[in-house]
Amino acid sequence: MRKGNQLLGSLLLLLCFCTGCGSSRSDTAMSVQSAGGSKDAGIYTNSYAVEEAAAAEVSDMDMADAADQNTIAEESAVSTERKLIKEVELSVETENLEELLKELDGQIQRMGGYIESSRQYSPGWDLEEYGTGSRSASLTVRIPAEKLEEFLGNVAEKSNVTYRSENVRDVTLQYVDMESHKKALLTEQERLLDLMEQAENVEDIITIEGRLSEVRYQIESMESQLRTMDNQVNYSTVYLDISEVDRMLRTSQKKGVWEQISTGFIENIYRVGDGLRNFVIRFIIALPILAVWGVVIAAIVLIVRRILKNRRKKKELIETQKGQEK
Repeated sequence: MRKGNQLLGSLLLLLCFCTGCGSSRSDTAMSVQSAGGSKDAGIYTNSYAVEEAAAAEVSDMDMADAADQNTIAEESAVSTERKLIKEVELSVETENLEELLKELDGQIQRMGGYIESSRQYSPGWDLEEYGTGSRSASLTVRIPAEKLEEFLGNVAEKSNVTYRSENVRDVTLQYVDMESHKKALLTEQERLLDLMEQAENVEDIITIEGRLSEVRYQIESMESQLRTMDNQVNYSTVYLDISEVDRMLRTSQKKGVWEQISTGFIENIYRVGDGLRNFVIRFIIALPILAVWGVVIAAIVLIVRRILKNRRKKKELIETQKGQEK
């Protein structure tokens, strides 16, 4: 009943506007001619009336639907499933970087995901060639939300997880609010199109088209934001950092006291041996540089010794000449 009264009122408003156009134009033209003015005043008055009519239509629509928007939003929030955006940060270790990357790429493709970005780092040629450096990689992976835990479990099986952090954002209310706003804009667009069909001159069309362009731009913006949000909800994001190590030490399993002591002792022995090995390798690699520096230092020492020797001889000669003069 309420919507019927609104529709009747809108039709009466349009009817009055259409029937009054002729008289308005004639009255305006007469007043302008008597004052010595131009016909621009009539155009301005007619354009202003169209804007008022469009504003009245939109205002009636807003007043009619304002009481129902909260109810629609609440019902949509109940009927719409929760919109959760999940992000996981993961740091792992592996003994073979290429093999792990190849396995992960296969798993991601089988699960229907994709790698959004990837970066790999390799140290200098001398460290990489002799095994004293470490390589690493960073991946941004998009995985279907329903297969996130499966993917994380596979990563944990193929590597040693050293850090894990999860973040979940509930955007259900924001999503529902954007959908409600989009529906309101679509309704306004339809009413503006109806007014466009009833417009009688160029000024009215320009005025309505201006507002129609704004509404369409807002609708496209809303649709873009909704698509982005759907992608973030449907595909979880995993930030994966991979480090290549010579030896993995898994710490995820709980160990007893003596087992921890023995494991730590063996690990320290390994670190000492690895440190000595790296020192020997680095020393041998640096021998050419050390030889050059040795030659330079030896030359400097010889020059300094020769200078000191010449000074000493000169001093002795002066003392001998003084003794002869006496």
